[in-house]
Amino acid sequence: TIFLALGSPLDTFANLLLQVHMVQHLLLMMVAPPLLLLANPFLPLLTGLPRPITREVIRPFLTWRPFKRFGRWITHPIFTWMFYVVMTLGWHTPPLYELTLHSGTWHIVEHVCFLVSSVLFWWPVILPWPSRPHWPEWTKIPYLLLADLQNTVLSASLAFADRVIYPTYSSMPQFPGMNPLSDQHAAGVIMWVPGSLAYLIPASFIAMQFLYPKRARDRRAAWMRAGGSGSISKPGTVGAPVLAAQAALSKTTQRQASMRCPKFDFDLLRIPLIGKIIRSLTFRRVLQCTFFGLALLIVCDGLSGPKIGPMNLAGTLPWTHWRGLTVLALLCVGNFFCFACPFTFARDIGRRILPGNRRWPRWLRTKWISVVLLAGYLWSYEAFSLWSSPWLTAWIIIGYFIAALLVDGFFRGATFCKYICPIGQFHFVQSLVSPFEVKTRNLAICASCKSFGCIKGTENQRGCELRLFQPKKESNLDCTFCLDCVRACPHDNVGIIAVTPGRTLTHDRFRSSLGRFAERIDLAVLVMLLVFGAFVNAAAMTMPIENLLSFFRFNLGLISRQAILFLFFFLTIGLLPAALISGCSLASKQLASLPQKFRAIASRFIVTLVPIGFSMWLAHFGFHLFTALLSPIPVIQRLIVELHLGAIGSPWWGLRTPAIPQLLDFECLALDLGFLLSLYYAWKVSQDLAAGRISHAGIPLGTASPLLGHLKISRAFAGFLPWAALLTAIYLTGIWIVFQPMEMRGMLN
Repeated sequence: TIFLALGSPLDTFANLLLQVHMVQHLLLMMVAPPLLLLANPFLPLLTGLPRPITREVIRPFLTWRPFKRFGRWITHPIFTWMFYVVMTLGWHTPPLYELTLHSGTWHIVEHVCFLVSSVLFWWPVILPWPSRPHWPEWTKIPYLLLADLQNTVLSASLAFADRVIYPTYSSMPQFPGMNPLSDQHAAGVIMWVPGSLAYLIPASFIAMQFLYPKRARDRRAAWMRAGGSGSISKPGTVGAPVLAAQAALSKTTQRQASMRCPKFDFDLLRIPLIGKIIRSLTFRRVLQCTFFGLALLIVCDGLSGPKIGPMNLAGTLPWTHWRGLTVLALLCVGNFFCFACPFTFARDIGRRILPGNRRWPRWLRTKWISVVLLAGYLWSYEAFSLWSSPWLTAWIIIGYFIAALLVDGFFRGATFCKYICPIGQFHFVQSLVSPFEVKTRNLAICASCKSFGCIKGTENQRGCELRLFQPKKESNLDCTFCLDCVRACPHDNVGIIAVTPGRTLTHDRFRSSLGRFAERIDLAVLVMLLVFGAFVNAAAMTMPIENLLSFFRFNLGLISRQAILFLFFFLTIGLLPAALISGCSLASKQLASLPQKFRAIASRFIVTLVPIGFSMWLAHFGFHLFTALLSPIPVIQRLIVELHLGAIGSPWWGLRTPAIPQLLDFECLALDLGFLLSLYYAWKVSQDLAAGRISHAGIPLGTASPLLGHLKISRAFAGFLPWAALLTAIYLTGIWIVFQPMEMRGMLN
């Protein structure tokens, strides 16, 4: 890798193109150093020297106490991180960078500094033998994320600069179709995306090891057994340094394998006072009443207030703030907004009049109605510019109240929430990656329970109206966080418990009231629609897509904007996703020779796309939320003046939300994490399907054989490849979207 960076034509073109120079730096700083350290270089170096030199020269030097203290100091994470950041930022300042372009000697010094600082930076992460960790394993995660943050700052300064930062490149011969500024922007993107992945992939791997300590210990133990049995063929034929090194390495591995991660379940309902408030039905009713009153105020303002969206509550709160706060709540807690839903509050009032005793038809107990409604919403949002039409927004809210009241007023249970509500389906799917879940605390207590209060209810408290039996409940899917099961459980055995985000995406156990993912094609289509809809919804607001739609509309004679948008959405959230999913499923089935049906393979893999879809919703809605954060203030002032509630003067229509320079960094970080999580879960699903392939072939899964393990991994990798390619394409599309000029909706300025 070092030769590729310094001895290939890259070194020649680095003086002509900044983007080539960045590729060279990536190889020297993020590829070569980890590979060098992963090879455990000290062991072959010691064994390759003559024994007298090792014993008489090297050993006294290595055991010298000042040298050992110096080694511990120079590899301390604080020093290595600061040294790495100083070298990276320092050599990229214009004076020093220009010096390297004009002086071959200083160019060599720069490369030496990059290589040395990078080796030291990756040292605490990889810990080559015989290193010992300074800090606990989990501290490597913030160590890498903070390094990624400085990389983001540096790359963004290149990608968004409006002038050439390094003037020397302006005087170089120009390549066709490229100028120094575009070259600089490309260099920033190269540093940003591959550079971020170099930090985020190991950080995610370490996080998974921390979240699944038993699996990590099993892998270490298996690696230790394989290495110990295959590395020495004849014990008497190797030198003392090799034996000593192997003994030390074995002890270190055993010590790491014996580490235990304390198991605990953090429960929101166990927090003093806070838990009591959350589980209280009164608290939920207060929240629902508040949102119900706010919804009525929005409807009234939408029908009678100004017709300009940013001047009306119906044009700001629902489309900008409510959606942004929703994804933040899903990210931090779970399905909070279904917990405080005003529509179910109106439904509960209506049930005092309407019978609510009919059964929902069996043939309608699917997600197809909500799929059609969600697809219609995604199209109509753009086709009718709902964000800028307070009048339409008000009628949509009215229609929602009427639908919830009539459906649940005549049919049993939470039929509207479970089978119809498009907002609820959005929350259900995105909450698959939420950090909290309503679940049982102890399954042993459920096994001895005879009342089944969580689903049947009690005399004073109804059970789960979505028919989710707690002992068989998996994930947040179809769970509205209403906490009826919590209040109905006679053993106080249900809580809001912290879980690993997306933990249920990797298996296909039976889910109460849902069945298995592999058998629910309607659920798979719903997930597909929400994942691809996230990117299409965001892309439709960018300038390139708007120009493309205008081109087809005016140049091809398609006059109606609604018609061209219908074709656009039909292709991008219908035909294209179906073709991509089908192609990846067929490729996985053929490459890995999977015995499962095509539909089962597609359904299993589709749900692994949820994290990257949620990351796009988070980046998109978060962008609008934080760019229009203060926009409701003048609208509220207008209402106060019009309703004669106070003399506060004229509304501050010129109020601007302060810019957040790091907003784009957070958008990219969200996409990075979503991409890595989806990759990880797709890999786990591929492993699970490959295990089924081996079992189907008649090989017992419990067989402890290296050949079986190799076969399973090769099958899993073959099945994983098409989905990795699809996820990479989706991720790059998301990165492209956030870098495009986006329409600033919900704002006057």
